[in-house]
Amino acid sequence: MSHKSSTLPAADAEHLRRRSAADAENGVDPEQPRRFPRRQRPTDLLCVGAHHPELGAAETPSPAAAAQHFCHYTPKCFLTVQKGGFGTPQSISSRYGEEVWHEGTTKTTIRADNEVEAHREANNYKFGFRKWKGNVTEKPIEDQSDIIQELHSDLSIVKPQEGSVATFGNVVYVIFFGWWISLIYLLICPVMFLTILGVPYGKLCLKMAWYFIWPFGKSIEKAGDVVKRSAATLPKFEVIPADGADGAEKDSAPLLMSTPIPVRIAVPEPPAQKTSKHWCRVSTYVWLLLGFPVLAVVHSLACVLSWLPVFTIPVAKMNARALTVVLLMEPEDIQIHMLDTTCECESRVVLCCYHAFNVYFYKYTVQGINIFALNLLPLVFITIIFGYADREHNLCSSETKFATAITSIIPLSYYIGMGIASISAQSNFAVGAVVNATFGSISEMTFYITALLHGYHTGTKCYEEIVKAALTGTLLGCILFVPGICMIIGGIRHSEQRFNSRSAGVSSALLFISVGGVFAPTIFSKAFGNLVCESCTNIPGNGSVPFVCKDCHYDTSQAVPQLVLSHIEPLVYTVSVLLPAAYLIGLIFTLKTHSHIYDIHISDGHGGHAHGGQYAHEGNEQPTADATTGCHHGANTCINAAMASPGHVAAAGHHVVHWSRLRALGVLIAATILMACCADLCTQNIEPILTHSFISQYFISVTVLAMVPELPEIVNGIQFALQNNISLSLEVGSCIAVQVCMIQIPLLILFNAFYDVGFVLVFSDIHLWASIFSVILVNYIFMDGKCDYFQGTALVVVYLILLALYFFAPSPRSC
Repeated sequence: MSHKSSTLPAADAEHLRRRSAADAENGVDPEQPRRFPRRQRPTDLLCVGAHHPELGAAETPSPAAAAQHFCHYTPKCFLTVQKGGFGTPQSISSRYGEEVWHEGTTKTTIRADNEVEAHREANNYKFGFRKWKGNVTEKPIEDQSDIIQELHSDLSIVKPQEGSVATFGNVVYVIFFGWWISLIYLLICPVMFLTILGVPYGKLCLKMAWYFIWPFGKSIEKAGDVVKRSAATLPKFEVIPADGADGAEKDSAPLLMSTPIPVRIAVPEPPAQKTSKHWCRVSTYVWLLLGFPVLAVVHSLACVLSWLPVFTIPVAKMNARALTVVLLMEPEDIQIHMLDTTCECESRVVLCCYHAFNVYFYKYTVQGINIFALNLLPLVFITIIFGYADREHNLCSSETKFATAITSIIPLSYYIGMGIASISAQSNFAVGAVVNATFGSISEMTFYITALLHGYHTGTKCYEEIVKAALTGTLLGCILFVPGICMIIGGIRHSEQRFNSRSAGVSSALLFISVGGVFAPTIFSKAFGNLVCESCTNIPGNGSVPFVCKDCHYDTSQAVPQLVLSHIEPLVYTVSVLLPAAYLIGLIFTLKTHSHIYDIHISDGHGGHAHGGQYAHEGNEQPTADATTGCHHGANTCINAAMASPGHVAAAGHHVVHWSRLRALGVLIAATILMACCADLCTQNIEPILTHSFISQYFISVTVLAMVPELPEIVNGIQFALQNNISLSLEVGSCIAVQVCMIQIPLLILFNAFYDVGFVLVFSDIHLWASIFSVILVNYIFMDGKCDYFQGTALVVVYLILLALYFFAPSPRSC
């Protein structure tokens, strides 16, 4: 301890002396060995294993052990990410010159359940990687929240219920489902009675009709199979071993610690029953021939109708369990009882449902796939089948086909995003970067290329203008609407949110470069192109009166041919080379040479054990002065080694990925093919909308065609903002906007070079000024590293003003 004291600054030594004096006054032995918190790096992945604070006391590692700097993955990890901002007085510099804490440095602790999830979280903070909120590994149901456990229940456990079951959702169930399901049972009942042999099933139909008219607060039980357990709260005793603690701690620590926490005792399965003669009776087959088929259709229909709205999935589960379990049991064994609200125990029954409507079912997943994306998947196949089979529009109109095709792009974008996240989380950095660069923009590129091809084959320039408007709409939406709506929603829950202004500055600089490069040919054409005016009038014989012209614009097609061939076309190719080069430089800058801007590090496993519990409960932490020289470089070495060895990742953690790399690659390829089909159907059926709609084609392109494929990204950004992680929310929009200008547009130019479809990188004035104004505005908003709902409102209002501008603008001349 004396050695440490000698290396501390005077202020720290004085602080230590005062603490020692305070401890002496409080009866604490000042000579007792004190653990000084190790100076924490700006971001650490704190892996908590056997030393988790809930499982036992964490032991501070020795300096020799902490200097090894190796990765040790355990099932629970905490990824601590620094977010930089201005406005807070904290400013501390390291004595060793290894790391510098900037003003306004805060820490955000993100919990990862395993190393694959830790890689996914780390990839979210990497420039050029798609941001993904959902998990890519399967989490045990017992480790999830009570809400998620309730969503995945099979409606067989009766729990103590609080409140009344007479809710609005249950009343809606009676109106839309209960009455006609009960009516079918009542109609089948006399049929079974007339067969004489089916009298037991006739009585069962009466019971089920009474049950399904209002199933809430009732339970279906099998005679003699109700197993109950107590739900009382029992104290948990934790034994402290005598030989595992220090001498001073062993004398003062109690042998037993009692914590009144609830202890769940597993519900035992019902005892095995003797083999019944149910399937040997004639009445069973009478039931299977006359009653069960009709009820199978009824319950299947109810399952489908209640599954699609998502929030009524409990009704679907109830009908499915009734069809597959209840209706195949012996009718004499089925008992229906009203639930006892005064009972404080849990029991296992055949079927029990409390609510028909649950608002939290938007979180429901099946094999890691969100329920909305799963429910929209059949629409994709229906759209493709009817779109190509009904080319004469006999079954449905072009407008309907276009609406279904553009809606089908939403789930396909989700599957592409999940496939990219799954492969990136299970692979090293190089593979993840290639997958993100290859499939990251595939949703938009398929639509743009199919639209250009369709316009080329039909001989119209209208589709080229649609593509340019869609590119501009994606740019405007991602730099105005996406960060704006995230700021509003996040600011309502959190008064003020902070983000890393340095990383936002990198994105803003790339946006300036992108807009300057993309619109450089447009500015060039305005400077050297011909000004063409239409509908010019003048008074004959009066030379003093000037010409009155309408619809004046710069036209390069009627300019000097040498101007286009020798100047504009080489300029476009030069820009298409410089923009990807700037993107590559941005990748090197943010991921290699200046990776500390994003502050993503994985610490050694021993160091993480010492402070995992502390950072799990504290969002902001001021660094201490006790640091170990070389920790910063050791952390970087650790994350690079871990990301480069996926085999170690698979062997270290106990987790099950939803999609393996091979399956994720198959999903990516299949989703890309389906995306191309849906994009082709969109371009084939959009023409009636463009020609007969009173809405400007500009407005349709910058809204529907531009933003619908980005809906999964918008949802991810909103979820990040709700978790007070506004940095990722802003990066979602900036990343897409940069990729539009630096990857998608150069790829379109490259495609046009090999297959000339007449695509010229010259935009109209409305696209030029709207984009420049938006980039300047968002750069001003990102300057201070802070945001609130007011700044978000400003961005959204400006976006709506630009949409109104496009709405009232006349359609392009080529359309």
